[in-house]
Amino acid sequence: MTFDPNARLDPSQVGDRRGRGGMLGGGSGPVIAGGGGIGIIILIVTLLLGGDPTAMLDPSGGSLAPVDSSQTAAQCQTGADANTRDDCRIVGFVNSIQKYWTDEFARRGSRYALAETILYSGQVQAACGAATSAVGPFYCPADQKVYLDISFFRDMKKLGAKGGPFAEGYVVAHEYGHHVQNLLGLLSNSRESGPGSTSVRTELTADCFAGVWAGNAAKTGFLVAPTDAEISQALDAAAAVGDDRIQQATEGRVSPERWTHGSSEQRQQWFRTGYRTGDMAACDVR
Repeated sequence: MTFDPNARLDPSQVGDRRGRGGMLGGGSGPVIAGGGGIGIIILIVTLLLGGDPTAMLDPSGGSLAPVDSSQTAAQCQTGADANTRDDCRIVGFVNSIQKYWTDEFARRGSRYALAETILYSGQVQAACGAATSAVGPFYCPADQKVYLDISFFRDMKKLGAKGGPFAEGYVVAHEYGHHVQNLLGLLSNSRESGPGSTSVRTELTADCFAGVWAGNAAKTGFLVAPTDAEISQALDAAAAVGDDRIQQATEGRVSPERWTHGSSEQRQQWFRTGYRTGDMAACDVR
């Protein structure tokens, strides 16, 4: 069990656009943070493994996996719901993550601005532009929202991730790490690449912030203290989306000069740093 079944959830922090489809239009704004094209890489892996790429999207742009319109994130009310429904689990993680950062900003004499998570299926229009599930989860600084197609967690297993609830928590917390960076004026839209690039440091800092939340998650009142096995789920997910792991899977070789998110080892290292210290001051990635 991940969530305290008696915890009260706030579903207003999550908007549910699943099943709407919709046209992909234009858009303007800063570079999307945290997407990293992981979903596109998953599509490539699907092709390499002989899978059917059309299984990812239907002609209308929606996910082929049926969306039960009678179940929306707005109905998620308790930790018990979060323990039994995928969308409610995201609500629970969002609530916990934002409770932690609200308290931490206040402790530091500042104010945290809540950021809405938008659940969608297939495609979505953000202030930063149009995106599909192929982008993977992302944060748009132009509207200060996190965008997530829950099917990403299933597809991520194509990269070797074992999955599990806390793997999902890591991904959501990473995207909110970008929101924290944005509020602090630290979010970079650099196009640099390489192990020591600004883009890699930005992503590793978000990994560290995700670890900081994980180390304090039980204090937010939504989750019980994560077990070693649950932390292993998060570390496994961090490794699965390392640049070196993705390059090896798709190209058969590793090219550090093209890294934009960091290696599997780096991503695990900085999540561990945040988790073990529980202090965002320790997330000084250099």
